[in-house]
Amino acid sequence: MNMDEIEHDFEVLDLGAFRRNKSRLENILGDISKQSAAKQVVIGGAAGCASGYLFVKVGKSVAISIGASLLLIRIAQHQGYIQINWSKVNKEVTQAKRKVQREANRQFPQLVDNLRRFAQENMFLAGSFVGGFFIGLAF
Repeated sequence: MNMDEIEHDFEVLDLGAFRRNKSRLENILGDISKQSAAKQVVIGGAAGCASGYLFVKVGKSVAISIGASLLLIRIAQHQGYIQINWSKVNKEVTQAKRKVQREANRQFPQLVDNLRRFAQENMFLAGSFVGGFFIGLAF
């Protein structure tokens, strides 16, 4: 038989559709979850350690910046350089708080389900990330 005479029926699969239905986290970590448990533990631990270290460093910088700003605002108010309408500030804070609560109530259940499913499917990666994160916090 000649190769030209043989007909093949091929089914075309759109793999992009599978990728489009996954979250960003699944697209990035999808290949890692298929690796060996040891490789997942190393990658998760290293990523967690780096995240914990950066969390501490950035957190300190943010805390210092916010604290210094609040201190300067209070000093400027006390010296009479600025006037603050506290009732308007409280009203705006209350409105922002309601908006954040509504958005959190809408997003939170879906976020928790996604995180739980990811942790169950990638137990070694998630567990080592948490351990590495706490180690990073110590530095």
